[in-house]
Amino acid sequence: DIMLIYAAILGSSAADKISLHPLPDLLSLGSLRLGKYTEWFHDVFSPDISNKCEDALSMFEIVIPELDEMRTAHVVSIGSERLTLDSRINFALFNSFTAADYVAAQRLRRRIMYYHTEIFKNVDVIVTPTTGMTAPKIPKSALELGESNMKVTGNLMRFIIAANLLGFPAISIPVGYDKQGLPIGLQIIGRPWAEATILRLAAAFEGLQPASYFDIL
Repeated sequence: DIMLIYAAILGSSAADKISLHPLPDLLSLGSLRLGKYTEWFHDVFSPDISNKCEDALSMFEIVIPELDEMRTAHVVSIGSERLTLDSRINFALFNSFTAADYVAAQRLRRRIMYYHTEIFKNVDVIVTPTTGMTAPKIPKSALELGESNMKVTGNLMRFIIAANLLGFPAISIPVGYDKQGLPIGLQIIGRPWAEATILRLAAAFEGLQPASYFDIL
């Protein structure tokens, strides 16, 4: 389904001036280099997550510099731009950001982009767990008023920060369940304009996983 949507978005008409390229062969998976930074990979709330993701992979080791700085830049950047109902709860924090903080975050974003660009010279994709914890319980009060739990938010967003801050294409695929039966995902991050690559790899992983990984509990 995602491939069909991607094909429609991509466009292939010569008359469409903003289309990029004809739809690539999304089902043909050649040789790819997968990169993993172990310290980041294991920065999870539950070892079930990293263990299941490890079981699904055999890959090369990479190093991603300044992860804590990237998280700070992400909070400042996204916190300055979000205007949803949830973020009203966090305005006490976000309103403390200054224009100088925002500019500094963008400078850091550019530096971190350079690091990732260098990494993508050696690997085709970066793999991480999708989240740092499995699904948390939602308190009843949050259904009406929203919820501000920065610790839980940090655990859930731990690995999506790079793609979100830097604008890389990324996809999550199911790789199993934790001891409580909650689903665990593996994230594949690609270089800019590499949607076809991550879709092919996701399709390959999907074909390798037991059917029970995709059952609805």
